[in-house]
Amino acid sequence: MNDVRVVEVFKSSQGGGNPAPIVIDAAALDAEQMMAIARAYGHESGFVLPAQSGNDYRFRFFVPRHEMSMCGHATIGTVWLLHSLGKLPGRRLSIETLSGEVSVHIQGEEGQQPFIEISQPAGVVSPIAKPELREQIIQAIGLEPEDIYDLPFLNAATSRIKTLIPVKSPERLDAAFPDSARIEALCEALDSTGFYLFCASADNARQFDSRQFPKASGYPEDAATGIAATALAFGLLEYAMIQPDAAALLIHQGRAMGRPSDIHVRFDLDATGTPRGCFVGGYSALAEQQAPTGADHEQ
Repeated sequence: MNDVRVVEVFKSSQGGGNPAPIVIDAAALDAEQMMAIARAYGHESGFVLPAQSGNDYRFRFFVPRHEMSMCGHATIGTVWLLHSLGKLPGRRLSIETLSGEVSVHIQGEEGQQPFIEISQPAGVVSPIAKPELREQIIQAIGLEPEDIYDLPFLNAATSRIKTLIPVKSPERLDAAFPDSARIEALCEALDSTGFYLFCASADNARQFDSRQFPKASGYPEDAATGIAATALAFGLLEYAMIQPDAAALLIHQGRAMGRPSDIHVRFDLDATGTPRGCFVGGYSALAEQQAPTGADHEQ
């Protein structure tokens, strides 16, 4: 198998992070080979290719079942690995992806653990097109109607559509249990790529807990989902739960999986204070487990 390194992205002070297998020289791989690597490791995987449009690099992303146009944590993990290996031209980059150009900011002093942010466009938010599916959605995530706020479920997207589900407390959030087959069918009906459950912190107005149940990635839950967190940021504006100011949001994810992760999102504001996009960032480190763990791995 190609030289694959696993990076844990959106690490918190308690550990956690979402593993991302990365191949930093994937020019000789075709799509089937890339997807085979994602299957072998059982995670979203990132692949570095020569740029085609004047950018610094081109990235491709695969989950065990298909290619993705964009993956936030795999982008950050790939940049972190390239930075660690001394392969970056600077601390500001432009990355080509299937969903468009992504800007990268690398922060922190030399010798310190870098904090890496990537850009996302302004979010598009609307109520789900089939509100009559609300009860089925709640059943598919293993909760009861009384666990959910009496607010509309929203479809929100910066790069991919996520269905936002406001849960009343961290305890109820942790109690959710996904029925992956039902979630896939419901996501198909809603034109969504996953359910993103969230609840507000009682102590900090700009902190939230979350869980992501993807539509059809080949696993039931993600430990940290940058693209869903950016969708949530714009959904929170629609819900009027936050104001569009420069203070960063901190989104905790992965606790119910035993992988507590921290995702930082800040709005990119224009001169009038209107968000024209956002940045999502976090810390990364090499995973202790580097061997494939997915279903296709031959022992």
